[in-house]
Amino acid sequence: MPRRWRAIAAGIPAALILLVIFLIAFIPDRELQGVVARVLAQSGMTMRAAQFGKALPLGIKARKLEIADERGLLLRVDEASVRLRLLPLLTGKVSFAYRAAIGKGDVRGNFSLLRGAGMEVAISHLRLEDIPFIPTATGAQAKGDLQAQGSFRGKGAAARGEARLEVKGMELAGVKIGEMPLPDASYDTVRGALKVAGGKAVLESATLQGEGLFVRLKGDFPVLTPPGAAPLNLTLELMPKPEFMEKQKFVFLFLTKYLDSPGHYQIPVRGTLAKPAVQ
Repeated sequence: MPRRWRAIAAGIPAALILLVIFLIAFIPDRELQGVVARVLAQSGMTMRAAQFGKALPLGIKARKLEIADERGLLLRVDEASVRLRLLPLLTGKVSFAYRAAIGKGDVRGNFSLLRGAGMEVAISHLRLEDIPFIPTATGAQAKGDLQAQGSFRGKGAAARGEARLEVKGMELAGVKIGEMPLPDASYDTVRGALKVAGGKAVLESATLQGEGLFVRLKGDFPVLTPPGAAPLNLTLELMPKPEFMEKQKFVFLFLTKYLDSPGHYQIPVRGTLAKPAVQ
């Protein structure tokens, strides 16, 4: 009898999976697209795609996907897919795998819901100039080759995890924090590490090494929902060489009040993650 009940218990999830696959197979692609569009609309965003439909065995996929809000285009994806992972489902865990092709870059990972909520992400060779969110949301222009990895578990104060990124050949122009302009610069290497624990996200190290300018960003902010509402407690340090300052005198005139020693500027960054501001 125990063996029989074990077989039945193992068969129930498999039967449910087959039933869900069977039901979704008969849902028109247009209806699926409408559901996703309505979810995005709740956050003030719109979506359009050249193709949108089901992905086997259980998921959705899209080609030439664009997401925008009232400010303009935020995300442009050549190909994207989200699929339910079947093996974790057999253990009662709802988990999805996702992948997106953006220009020459690749973004992939997985995320889980309910029990054991969390997410993992891996980004390789994503060009910053292929992310329209940067100029749309900030007005800045950015170039560079981004690679990153991150893993997080839990929600809110129970969240744990870390992320690391590296950008090669980065160029930034027109960057502002609130109304405060920052110098345009090119950076050979940009590295950053973020750790989440105890309800806070801490920038353990974020450095930008450029020709004539070294930049370091440090500090923390609480883990909140929505993330954009998190109040910032960051410090931006600028260490320019004299010849670099000479080329951008106008910008450094604005930063004079933050000069705490020769060749060292220390700028407190407050506001929120969605709207940072200089104190």
